[in-house]
Amino acid sequence: MSRAGGAGAASRAAAPSVELHRDGVRAGDRRLLAKTITLLESRRADLAAVGQAVLEALAPHTGGAFRVGITGTPGVGKSTFIEALGLHLIDAGMRVAVLAIDPSSPRSGGSILGDKTRMEKLSQHAAAFIRPSPSGGSLGGVAHRTRETLLLCEAAGFDVVIVETVGVGQSEVAVASMVDFFAVLLQPGAGDELQGMKKGVLELADALVVNKADGEQLEAARRARTAYRHALGMLRPGSPSWRPPVLLASAVTGEGIAGFWNAVREHRARLAESGELAARRSEQARAWMWSLVGEALQASFRAHPEVAAALPGLEAQVGAGRATPGAAARRLLEIYRRS
Repeated sequence: MSRAGGAGAASRAAAPSVELHRDGVRAGDRRLLAKTITLLESRRADLAAVGQAVLEALAPHTGGAFRVGITGTPGVGKSTFIEALGLHLIDAGMRVAVLAIDPSSPRSGGSILGDKTRMEKLSQHAAAFIRPSPSGGSLGGVAHRTRETLLLCEAAGFDVVIVETVGVGQSEVAVASMVDFFAVLLQPGAGDELQGMKKGVLELADALVVNKADGEQLEAARRARTAYRHALGMLRPGSPSWRPPVLLASAVTGEGIAGFWNAVREHRARLAESGELAARRSEQARAWMWSLVGEALQASFRAHPEVAAALPGLEAQVGAGRATPGAAARRLLEIYRRS
């Protein structure tokens, strides 16, 4: 056997097994779950293809989990709140997965914050799975494959999947588009935060949670709750079956954690009864499909040799004001369509 042939055989033998990863994920093997997520996130086409094959094989086993999104400004205590919630759910006999989207390092592309260190108790629990993922520069800090990772966690038997955002940019919109229940965590001081909060965030929320409602901040938290209730009262609810509550919670003392979960359960029950839950998930899946189509088309467009050759010059002309963005875009599209 030639050396080249031997190397090829070794490479084929080392290829990840779809069946191994599929069965491991279904069995709840956290190690193989993590490896499958890594395959999906891989920039190597052959490895990503294996990850996609595993996901497709597991598709019939997805959809059973509570999908909860949690956002809030940095410093509001998202990780501490999620850890308290996760431990509460585990005590109730559930398995919990947390997909924590971290900002990417501009040098390595890896996660900066590292939620496993910020959720130490939860990360050590056998019924929990925490996946810190670098945002990879994607819109709003939502990791490229977060939706697919969520489905894998469902196939692995997790009862609740929590998606935590970095709380900047358009991350709220992106996460709200993949979960059933979207919660916004807020600081006890309502004044400046309420003034600076985008109306769109309030419209997306299925619940507002004033965190750190303990000790000397308890009265401020109560005042904030009143202010946020007033703000929500001026908006039309996003669902005819649900009016978003404003809750108080303390991740440190545990107060309000059970009440928050009760709200998640009641929300799911109401939307399931009205048919909104199935309709929401169906629309999310369609939107996800078109997002992937757009992503693939843009990648194909940028990789086209003639487009790639013309792009620097046209960008320079647009930047210098010698060509309009519209004219440059039309020229690039003509080049792409021509071939």
